[in-house]
Amino acid sequence: MGLNIKPLADRVLIEPAAAETKTASGIIIPDNAKEKPQKGTVIAAGKGTKDEPITVKVGDTVLYGKYAGTELKLEGKDYLIMRESDILAIV
Repeated sequence: MGLNIKPLADRVLIEPAAAETKTASGIIIPDNAKEKPQKGTVIAAGKGTKDEPITVKVGDTVLYGKYAGTELKLEGKDYLIMRESDILAIV
């Protein structure tokens, strides 16, 4: 991956997973009705703070709050940058 971005302190760069396009029963969901994904992959992570070292690592799949982070568009792809404390779990 050729992204040249390094999050500072306890911030993490996440590539959100693709939103579901079908329900479990097979109904196709239109773009304007799709839920924001709450799962993604860690692309880059800062070093953490003096008191709190970073616990996630590049490649981890994580769950985060629906409205967590700041949306970024880099090289045509959507990413989120958020504090590690906004991450709920590693899956």
